[in-house]
Amino acid sequence: MASGFFAILDDIGALMDDVAMTTKIATRKTAGILGDDLAVNAEKATGFLSSRELPVLWAITKGSLLNKLIIVPIALLLNVFLPAAIKIILVLGGFYLAYEGAEKIVEYLFHRSKKAEHLIETHEQKGEEAEKEKIKSAITTDFILSAEIVIIALGAVTEQNLTIQIITVSAVAFLATVGVYGIVALIVRMDDAGYRLIKKSNDKGLLTSVGQILVKALPVIIKLLSIVGTIALILVAGGIFAHNIEYLHHLFPDLPATLKELGLGLIAGLIVVGILQGGGKVISLFKN
Repeated sequence: MASGFFAILDDIGALMDDVAMTTKIATRKTAGILGDDLAVNAEKATGFLSSRELPVLWAITKGSLLNKLIIVPIALLLNVFLPAAIKIILVLGGFYLAYEGAEKIVEYLFHRSKKAEHLIETHEQKGEEAEKEKIKSAITTDFILSAEIVIIALGAVTEQNLTIQIITVSAVAFLATVGVYGIVALIVRMDDAGYRLIKKSNDKGLLTSVGQILVKALPVIIKLLSIVGTIALILVAGGIFAHNIEYLHHLFPDLPATLKELGLGLIAGLIVVGILQGGGKVISLFKN
């Protein structure tokens, strides 16, 4: 009886060792997309009143966890019964990410003044609705990025048995959410930490200098994250196209991968933006 109990413990220990090793490998393979995920979500989670930053971030984090609860079992089932569907879903998600990134560029280049007027009106008249809309947009983007993370993690453990696949992919999904949104929370609260340091040191000394750096750095970091997040959306989309569409995978073999993926993502995004904006104008003409 006792020997059987210790045998079970030994099996559990061996399983955990295998899971720790596969999780490490899977996490390493998803490091690039996790970096993009951080940049995108940090940009999405900023731009709110200070008192609303953490509640909004918590709402997005809960949405992200729900996304992964949906994605992980679906990805595992598709991997077993319909692996071809994973590529189709990824490519469709790539078009959405490319559209999000390209739309930001088009708005910045051609509709900046209109966007500024819209933001002012939104903050003054529809603050709560705008907040919900941005949370919804962030959760939708997170869904696509989460799908990419889960599938990359799954691809790293396809040779393992189903138990290890389930535990590893679940662990990576959980760590991705906690890690990414934990860092985002630290970023968006930098200014509050800076003000507290200044207050604690009575406006003098080293703590005040550190506090002032934190306060001044936040707007710069947010602006940089906005740029990096937009580029990340396009890069992730281009990477999805390059890795999952055979023709594009072998296209321009001598071109650096990053430049190729950036170009693919931008072209796809601009095409989708053009189709949607053109379709919107056609619909409005018929309505009038």
